[in-house]
Amino acid sequence: MSIHLHTPISEQDARRLRAGTRVLITGVLYTARDMAHRRMLEALERGESLPFDPEGQVLYYVGPTPPRPGFPIGSAGPTTSSRMDPYTPRLLSLGLRGTIGKGERGEEVAEALRRYGAVYFAAVGGAGALLARHVKRAELIAYPDLGPEAVCQLYVEGFPALVAQDTYGGNIYTAKNLHRHP
Repeated sequence: MSIHLHTPISEQDARRLRAGTRVLITGVLYTARDMAHRRMLEALERGESLPFDPEGQVLYYVGPTPPRPGFPIGSAGPTTSSRMDPYTPRLLSLGLRGTIGKGERGEEVAEALRRYGAVYFAAVGGAGALLARHVKRAELIAYPDLGPEAVCQLYVEGFPALVAQDTYGGNIYTAKNLHRHP
């Protein structure tokens, strides 16, 4: 059984999710990887706004391949999330409600998930072509010079993920506080 989530996600909804719960996400996801994260935090340090309002949003760590004709996106598998750990707590403090990637997050991110009421979702690595089928629209919104690592707004339907780390310290990678259902 999977829980159907619609973005944006409220803090209350994020706090209801438990590590080990399967979800199907419909709505907007934003994409960003290392360089885009660095630029976003540099912009914040200069007092500038982000390319999107993070409140309630979910950020997907992906660098998709170019789309084939007639498709909105190419292969879109998750990248290793720990590379974004230095940037994630700041974004969570601004209301970002979730991130999607692969692999375990550091303790500072786990603490920020608890503090700010957010969750970390895992997507299946190596299944980029399958995950891309859930992307119905893709629009470049910032940093076009970064190519596939630019910030994009995706509209997804039924995007499959697993709650990997929750707001209570639950973690599928360590089986800590693992709950199958909220």
